[in-house]
Amino acid sequence: MRSNRPKVLQPLAGKPLLEHVLATARVLAADDVCVVYGHGGEAVQARFPEPGIRWVLQAERLGTGHAVQQAMPGTPDENRVLILAGDVPLLMPATLARLLAGTPGNEMAVLTVDMDDPTGYGRIIRENDGVQCIVEQKDANDEQRCIGEINTGVILCPGGKLKGWLANLGNDNSQGEYYLTDVIALAVADGIKVNGIKADSSVEVMGINDKKQLAEAERALQTRLVYKLMQEGVGFADPARVDIRGKLKCGKEVIIDINAVFEGDVELGDGVKIESNNLIRDSKLGAGTVVHSNCHIEGATAGDNCEIGPFARMRPGAELANKVKVGNFVEIKKSTVADGSKVNHLTYIGDTDIGAGVNVGAGTITCNYDGANKHKTKIGDGAFIGSGVQLVAPVEVGAGATIGAGSTITREAPANSLTLERSKQKSIKGWSKPVKKESE
Repeated sequence: MRSNRPKVLQPLAGKPLLEHVLATARVLAADDVCVVYGHGGEAVQARFPEPGIRWVLQAERLGTGHAVQQAMPGTPDENRVLILAGDVPLLMPATLARLLAGTPGNEMAVLTVDMDDPTGYGRIIRENDGVQCIVEQKDANDEQRCIGEINTGVILCPGGKLKGWLANLGNDNSQGEYYLTDVIALAVADGIKVNGIKADSSVEVMGINDKKQLAEAERALQTRLVYKLMQEGVGFADPARVDIRGKLKCGKEVIIDINAVFEGDVELGDGVKIESNNLIRDSKLGAGTVVHSNCHIEGATAGDNCEIGPFARMRPGAELANKVKVGNFVEIKKSTVADGSKVNHLTYIGDTDIGAGVNVGAGTITCNYDGANKHKTKIGDGAFIGSGVQLVAPVEVGAGATIGAGSTITREAPANSLTLERSKQKSIKGWSKPVKKESE
């Protein structure tokens, strides 16, 4: 991967590769999930601190069979063992459920797939109604290399029998490694049937070994996620130009334009429209809300029929009620805005409670930080804040109050009153502009 980050921690749709594999195991309700780790193991374990994972170190890299051997001491003989790879993240739980359902407990199964170009993969050698063995690319003869059915690395075995087969593995091959795939021939020799069950698509079982394959897997997963949403009725201007890096829940009649990125947990109500070039992270937008182009929304909520942007930034803790307008080049952080209020342009609102029906003029700033601490601003219902106003917190503007343009407000502005704070305008005759000094 040419990265300091272990391969299984490389990001896919906003989650590490291994997280996708673990999620699949959990869907299958496995009663024991064991991760065999080697290089970068401390970083991998630190990323998954939750209980319920059994971690086993493979101190030496002696092959896939040796890796599985490390997990066997803690595996009950009566368990069926499903072996997955940490760099194969797109496997569908339904495919693995089919593998499990189609294999009696005393039999073995391998998940296979047909590929147009099987170069580099182990070939499936079939005889009668079962798999006889798997031959790796480097050990295959010319006839075997023409076989298009390949091993995906997903194997299902009876636990007790697997322990015995692993103990009998040899490393007499071109790599000098203990191949997990050799247990298939050992099973056949013991009279155990090995079922070869095919996956529907090679995309589902693709492994990731470099950044190119990682990008291909990203697009494949995005296609899957977007297709599922389209089946649920979500409209996309171009399904290929959307990225979902988390969970996206949509109501009815949702429309999403190009270059939209959704991260974390995002919920869009009925009739929400997302225009182009928007990033929305861990946020919830109510029915009928429109997000115009080029907005950044994180950790925020909006009620019904709000209008946001273009070029607006909603930071964590921004909470809009219903029919709120947040216009271009407006930033809102850790603030509430009540029904029907408007913050139309070129404004910063931080640590503020804005009442209903308030109009905040262009260029207004809530000065919430004194260099050491944050302070609160409160604006009552129906207030009108003129353009170019600084509200120096802590400060309160009463209901129905009007703040004259260009004012710096440091004390309470009473309700239903006009408050101005400006120096008297004056002109200085004969004043000269500074002159640029000539360089020496």
